[in-house]
Amino acid sequence: MAVTRSYLDFEKPVAELEAKLEELKAVGARDGAVSISEEVGRLEAKAAQALAEIYANLTPWQKTQVARHPQRPHFLDYCAGLIDEFTPMAGDRSFGEDEAVVGGFGRFRGRPVCVIGQEKGATTEARLRHNFGMARPEGYRKAVRLMELADRFGLPVLAFVDTAGAFPGIDAEERGQAEAIARSTEACLALGVPNVALVIGEGGSGGAIALATANRVLMLEHAIYGVISPEGAASILWRDQGRAHDAATAMKITAQDLLRLGVIDGIVPEATGGAHRDRDGAVAAAGAALDEALRSFEGLKPDEIRDLRARKFLEIGRRL
Repeated sequence: MAVTRSYLDFEKPVAELEAKLEELKAVGARDGAVSISEEVGRLEAKAAQALAEIYANLTPWQKTQVARHPQRPHFLDYCAGLIDEFTPMAGDRSFGEDEAVVGGFGRFRGRPVCVIGQEKGATTEARLRHNFGMARPEGYRKAVRLMELADRFGLPVLAFVDTAGAFPGIDAEERGQAEAIARSTEACLALGVPNVALVIGEGGSGGAIALATANRVLMLEHAIYGVISPEGAASILWRDQGRAHDAATAMKITAQDLLRLGVIDGIVPEATGGAHRDRDGAVAAAGAALDEALRSFEGLKPDEIRDLRARKFLEIGRRL
């Protein structure tokens, strides 16, 4: 069954053209005697050009909207497309299970790996079950448990980051949210195996850093990564969430800004119009980037891997 495409506000010119295109195709299908191939081709070219022009000049706020697009592929999509024989593991062996963080073991291009990701959910039911990707302490403690197992058995760790931030509820604070995030960050730094993190949508605050303190930090082209959401920053700075677009620009949260600043190590390209327009292409591009990153650590000893990771983060801010 075809999925109805969801358009963002700034994509209205493309939405109008593609709506006309669908109407024209429907007319052609209903009346086969009328040849409309030339008109269809003209409209397709016009829509493609409009989309390319829009996405060639996205503002940081528009990139934020793309990163949050409801049809954007999520962690489970990447896991299904890249990881063979995936065996999920549940629970933190302390309190319970948190489905905002999904993790386990499988094979990536024949190589056994540990895979951890924040899952937002694609449907209303799934979003509620996964708490929109906002983890509680038990989610981060599950991540620590998996990373420690991976380190014990010499398995690389792949982390897929997609969260607005850690869950800020009272119950999470009561169970030690800040401490759990810190322990997860510490576990990342202590790994004697290579770890690679890929920001596939939103990378929000400590909730993202808890999984993204990695040897290589990559971002999809239209993903965002920052210490707070643009809306939150606007509320603090100007007491006005309506200035989120100003905050997004000032915070330097785009992949392009963060690569220039040395915060991340690489950008994974997306299809014109965003990853949601070519989900299979996004998964394939992510797989190629992750494979290349892992190969760069072949032959290194655990102490060398730890040292490279530590130096990477100590050098942030010193390169400009």
